[in-house]
Amino acid sequence: MAIAARGQAGIDETLAALGLEHPLDLTGLYHGRPIGEKSSMESGTLPDRIHLYRQAILAEWVETGVRLDDLVRPVTIHEIGHHFGLSDDDMH
Repeated sequence: MAIAARGQAGIDETLAALGLEHPLDLTGLYHGRPIGEKSSMESGTLPDRIHLYRQAILAEWVETGVRLDDLVRPVTIHEIGHHFGLSDDDMH
């Protein structure tokens, strides 16, 4: 699995697909298939990835003053939960 920090480029389509209106509402996103849905026979697919949205995380950091690592950690853990097949409801 790859984890990458991203800017806001191309985020409009992602927000629309998720039903979100403001780019700062999205701090992270898992792209891939949960591990329980994969087969050992699959090959040639891109690795799963987690995108951390830099602008949203930095805006929250400035607004709250919470340490940056304390903001990034729960977002990363949440997206890793999706990798293991957990839904948003499972994690809240």
